[in-house]
Amino acid sequence: MKFFLSLLVFLLTTFTFAQTKLLSWNIANFGKSKSEKTILYIANTLKNYDIIALQEVVAGYGGAQAVAKLADELNRKGAKWDYVISDPTSSSAYKTERYAFIWKTSKIKKIGKAWLEKKYQLEIDREPYFCTFQYENKQFTLVNFHAITKKKQPETEIKYFKFLPIEYPALNLIFAGDFNCPQSHTVFNPLKKMGFQSVLINQKTSLKQECKKEICLASEFDNMYYKTSKIKLLNSGIIAFYKNFKSLKEARIISDHIPIWFEFDLN
Repeated sequence: MKFFLSLLVFLLTTFTFAQTKLLSWNIANFGKSKSEKTILYIANTLKNYDIIALQEVVAGYGGAQAVAKLADELNRKGAKWDYVISDPTSSSAYKTERYAFIWKTSKIKKIGKAWLEKKYQLEIDREPYFCTFQYENKQFTLVNFHAITKKKQPETEIKYFKFLPIEYPALNLIFAGDFNCPQSHTVFNPLKKMGFQSVLINQKTSLKQECKKEICLASEFDNMYYKTSKIKLLNSGIIAFYKNFKSLKEARIISDHIPIWFEFDLN
């Protein structure tokens, strides 16, 4: 009996280790305006994941420092974390921002240098940020992205994403971020025809100004897209952190978007 229990524990441990937990979050103006208390709350929200993709890190003074503070806070939670931050995106000054990746070094290894996609920087206001990672000798490349607002028609930018798998045929791409556009939009059809699939369907991810009849989420904006032939989806979901606050006004101090997550294995 002890043998079978030991075997079960071994198998469960092995199965758990074989999974990667990716979280994406539009962290809303992440910079010097975020207090130490807020950064501590964010760290506690993120600590159980393996790799984090952040959007809307402030481009000017305070953005990179806030990411460093967050990584430092995560390092106090029992695991060693590392991070990389993009240069400011090349759009006009009032829109430009940075992206960041943060990961557990015991689980994930960064491969090579991260880069902002320059080929479509004229067509895409905040060009996506690429970084390749490895776990268990298998690699995947995260494409971190924050689209222009819905009013500015984000589909005019997203339409260029169909060229990225062709431009990087050797990379196992996972698109993650705030697309300001639902996965049901036809602009994603070319990616879907290539074998990509969204991790969330009909899931709203941005916060309203106020909850109405207990409905607190506004729009289906944040998502991730992965190639089903290369990646196996094990689980996915959201973190409804706003439920920990008395009002959405308080919650929106953290962010006006909720984190989304994707647990996967590589084929």
